[in-house]
Amino acid sequence: MFIKVAGNQFIKNSKPYHFIGTNFWYGAHLGAQQSGNRERLLKELDVLQAHGITNLRIMAGSEGADHLPYSIPISMQPELGVYNEDILEGLDFLLVEMQKRDMHAVVCLSNFWYWSGGLSQYLSWITGETIPYPNDTNDWEKYMRFTAKFYTNENAIKAYNNHVETIITRVNSMSQIPYFEDTTIMSWELANEPYAIQHQIEYLKWIENSSLLIKKLVPNQLLTIGGEGNTPFPWFTNNNCLSDYKFDSLDYISIHIWIQNWEWFNPKKHDKTYKKALKKAINYINEHLAIANTLNKPVVLEEFGISRDYLEYTKQASVNHRNTYFNDIFNILLESTKNNSNLVGCNFWAWGGLGHVNTPGEVSNNNKEFIGDPAHEPQGWYSIFESDTTTLQLIKEYNTELKKRNETYL
Repeated sequence: MFIKVAGNQFIKNSKPYHFIGTNFWYGAHLGAQQSGNRERLLKELDVLQAHGITNLRIMAGSEGADHLPYSIPISMQPELGVYNEDILEGLDFLLVEMQKRDMHAVVCLSNFWYWSGGLSQYLSWITGETIPYPNDTNDWEKYMRFTAKFYTNENAIKAYNNHVETIITRVNSMSQIPYFEDTTIMSWELANEPYAIQHQIEYLKWIENSSLLIKKLVPNQLLTIGGEGNTPFPWFTNNNCLSDYKFDSLDYISIHIWIQNWEWFNPKKHDKTYKKALKKAINYINEHLAIANTLNKPVVLEEFGISRDYLEYTKQASVNHRNTYFNDIFNILLESTKNNSNLVGCNFWAWGGLGHVNTPGEVSNNNKEFIGDPAHEPQGWYSIFESDTTTLQLIKEYNTELKKRNETYL
């Protein structure tokens, strides 16, 4: 059965559906028969299942030529409107294997950031402009303002819409089930972390039009934006959760929290900065729960993470501070379920699993050894590996408690 929304809750088989899941953005690429590693994918899914992880946020869009800098090495859409069937069949394989394990997918259709091509690549294809990669320019504002022009370009939006329809109407080559009829897919997302920046009016129109298009295609599946929420700097991003999520076609609210990236927390000064950072994170959650109450929609904290202790990047580095943070976040979710509050799930960032950190602390150009950290970010930063047994045990314990609460609901 499809997962549904009833008021401020997710419902599965007439019971509440609460979860601690993960971001597994590279799942389709790992599932590709020619360029991926299906044996590893099956092992990854088994490890996740063994720890009660049933909700995976995955990417169903990677755009641009193969082997672009700071990006997924093999693209799903290497040229505008031209698809790599191997990657698409990797997505088919992933969904079939998830279904066998009673897992559900949150399927993200594009990206504001360049590590999977995304909106900037559509704009570049249409206009011929060069994408100003901030890894090269060290100018993130320039990149964000460039990418936000996507919302003003009708042809770039049309290219995005074509991709949306291509993916959603695809018939799985293994199960023969159209994606829009696949109960494995819980929800779709417009894009990962879209910002309005200087084009708020056009951004809102894009949300409205895109969500209407998608909801028409997927009346039985859920839909959300895939964004961070208000962000700590709404005067720059021009994101406004209340106005962004006012549309009836959007079923629930997604939020992200990045205590280090947002300079709330310094991992090298944990004892001095953690408590204040946690307080800000809690306030951020509560701020969005209040908005969710106004809109009567559930909330998923679908991205959050913290580095290994003292900003070490190797797999051998300790994770005591990460475990503390995860425990604090998971406890907030557990308390929410006790009170029937709007926070219904969370997905930690990100699953590294059986992968290896080949360039600890450095960006990874075209590294086919997929881990949780995309190529444009320091490798080993936020990845949770199969060897992080204390973290996985913590996740398992909370998921066991959440499952018990779901099953005993009257």
